[in-house]
Amino acid sequence: MIKQALKKPYVYFFILIFFVYLTIDVLLSQFYITIRYIPKYLDTINWLELSLSILFTLIISILVSLTILISYIKYKQRQNIKKGAAVAAIGTTGGFAAGVCTACVAGIFPFVFSLFGVSFSWISLPFNGLEFQVFVIILLIISLYLLNKKS
Repeated sequence: MIKQALKKPYVYFFILIFFVYLTIDVLLSQFYITIRYIPKYLDTINWLELSLSILFTLIISILVSLTILISYIKYKQRQNIKKGAAVAAIGTTGGFAAGVCTACVAGIFPFVFSLFGVSFSWISLPFNGLEFQVFVIILLIISLYLLNKKS
């Protein structure tokens, strides 16, 4: 099914979904603001964490694009996608919650917590939020597995 999603005309939708998701993620996490300050704080940046966070964001964007495309193809074929789509929705929302750089910005999830008076940031986690991005990647891989599984 993944091979079918990466053939014409679906590959164009894949690219479009990838860039739309990535753009929304950058806007929601306000990473465009963080980029402006990188030259000023070159000495204090943990480059490994920043690089891993950006890499994980790109992987999440690819997996979200594949999941949306495969869900659409399965839907067109009138196949049952409930389990895979539910896990994909959780993974996609989690990707937005993590943002691009989990150590740099708060993201959506901590913002929602703050509405209830709870102070939270991804930086308070042991690996500065990278573990949440890995969890989202695992969820999206599970959703792809569920979508590709023969019913």
